[in-house]
Amino acid sequence: MAHQAPYQILLYYKYVTIADPETFTREHLAYCKELGLKGRILIASEGINGTISGTVEQTEQYMRDMHANPLFADMVFKVDEAEEHAFRKMFVRHKKELVTLRYEKPLDPNVVSGKRLSPKEFHDYLQRDDVIVIDGRNDYEYDLGHFRNAIKPTVETFKEFPEWIRKNMAEHKDKPVLTYCTGGIRCEKLTGILLEEGFQDVYQLDGGIVTYGKDPEVKGRLFDGKCYVFDERISVPINQTDEDVVVGRCYHCGTPADHYINCADDTCHRQHIVCEACEEEHHGYCSPSCEENWTARTSLG
Repeated sequence: MAHQAPYQILLYYKYVTIADPETFTREHLAYCKELGLKGRILIASEGINGTISGTVEQTEQYMRDMHANPLFADMVFKVDEAEEHAFRKMFVRHKKELVTLRYEKPLDPNVVSGKRLSPKEFHDYLQRDDVIVIDGRNDYEYDLGHFRNAIKPTVETFKEFPEWIRKNMAEHKDKPVLTYCTGGIRCEKLTGILLEEGFQDVYQLDGGIVTYGKDPEVKGRLFDGKCYVFDERISVPINQTDEDVVVGRCYHCGTPADHYINCADDTCHRQHIVCEACEEEHHGYCSPSCEENWTARTSLG
């Protein structure tokens, strides 16, 4: 019998109108704490976006309760097994937007968004010569892993995408454009931006990279490296075949590596890729100044 991990990690989102998001935020935080969950949930008038961890019983109860609410009856949960919590605390926060964009036009993914492609369809499109593939994430996420031949966006935050598209993608408006992100939520808005900016043939990977990696037919093919995730795991494997290659580079020496860590200086916490040798040599710090700073602070303490 296969081992049943004691915990589960849920990744989910839903663009749906929430009439009183601030009240819902307070009530949802109390509910999650009572249930014993940990994680990060964002709530806005346009919907919900969350990643949470808990025991199998807790997370199954959460999914049942959410599906019992008419607003979230068809919400899709991406489920990963885990040996322990992926978070230390439980946060539920009210925000103006689920993904901070500040676009000049209102974008409702339920009205305007790109055509959805299943993992198999996306895999087939990736092998065409006439498509443009845009990674819908930040640059440091791309550095750890990405689809083969995907364009790396030179953005540090999602709200930089409209300007980046205008400056770098205008010449490709007549080509099919594929987009992808971790779980799908950013592409719901990114494809809307592309359509508003005059692109005609726009697609998004339904369910994101995480769903693609779990597809039994595709098995994560054509994704190289690992997928960055916003919890204590930091990264997860996607390509389940022997075709996978390491694309990340050690922050210190530049050798191939796919291990992400936080700088050991708690006042820095820069996330960076390190090889095993450099992690040991630099003691988990991203720079000598961070090591000196943290050593000085702790010695006073």
